[in-house]
Amino acid sequence: MKKKRKLSLTKKRAIAGLLFISPWLIGFLLFYVRSLIMTFRFSFSNLSMGVGGYDLEFTGLENIIYAFRAHGSFKQILTTSVTNMLIDVPLITFFSLFMAIILNRKFKGRGVVRAIFFLPVILGADAISEAMELAETMMNGGVAAQAAEVTATTSGTIAFDIDYLVTTFMNLGIPVKLLDYVAQAVDRINAIISASGVQIIIFIAALQSIPGSLYEVSRIEGATVYETFWKVTFPMVMPHIITNVVYTIVDNFSKSDIVELARTEMFTNFNYGLGSVFSIVSTLITCLILVIVVWLIQRRTFYYN
Repeated sequence: MKKKRKLSLTKKRAIAGLLFISPWLIGFLLFYVRSLIMTFRFSFSNLSMGVGGYDLEFTGLENIIYAFRAHGSFKQILTTSVTNMLIDVPLITFFSLFMAIILNRKFKGRGVVRAIFFLPVILGADAISEAMELAETMMNGGVAAQAAEVTATTSGTIAFDIDYLVTTFMNLGIPVKLLDYVAQAVDRINAIISASGVQIIIFIAALQSIPGSLYEVSRIEGATVYETFWKVTFPMVMPHIITNVVYTIVDNFSKSDIVELARTEMFTNFNYGLGSVFSIVSTLITCLILVIVVWLIQRRTFYYN
């Protein structure tokens, strides 16, 4: 009798990974691929609604040319969305890792603090957002008006302080580009904290999966906390950094102004051809950023078996 060939550990893991993503893969093939093909067709056509359906008139590159040459705000919004993405992604990633290291320590009320950082994810749901907007509308003219007044006063003071600090650091010889990056990060700190909930949880799971023996060895060898972080913690969470970077880029893109512009062009102005162009161009740029970033991080990623 022939002996059955046993699968290697690598193949078993590959099969397990394929089974894990199979629900998404089936849904992608059944639902998303057809929509993607239709979007490409719309981008090269002029769509007009008829009785019982729609008619497509092939226009070639007309919609693409109009988007880049004649449309008033597409290029500006696209540039702003990509710039905000490049600013937010590293900040969200490293802020999430920093907070995960803190929240992974044992202290009283740790569960409550973890829940607070995850609240923005829950509050970002459509139903919660609509309820918050309704509450704000009902309060308009009362507490909300006072809060807006206080916010306006506070923001003016903060803006003055930031300008003063930027000028001071420029006089000290710190590069202007670095100061601009830090100033934009401070200006978007609320968005960065709100977008870090899922990433913090992923990093906490990554930190808890690091074998304690590695830290024991580092202490025996006399490594400092700084050295332990860069020699043990950081290399061990690198695979999860890739996961969080991909998630952050996609999440940032899905909430960007360019997506809202494409949605408005399609469902408000009913210009499906031009809206499809906006969607495809922004998606291709996002995919290109994903490929470049993942390739750069993958080169320095260590996988622990």
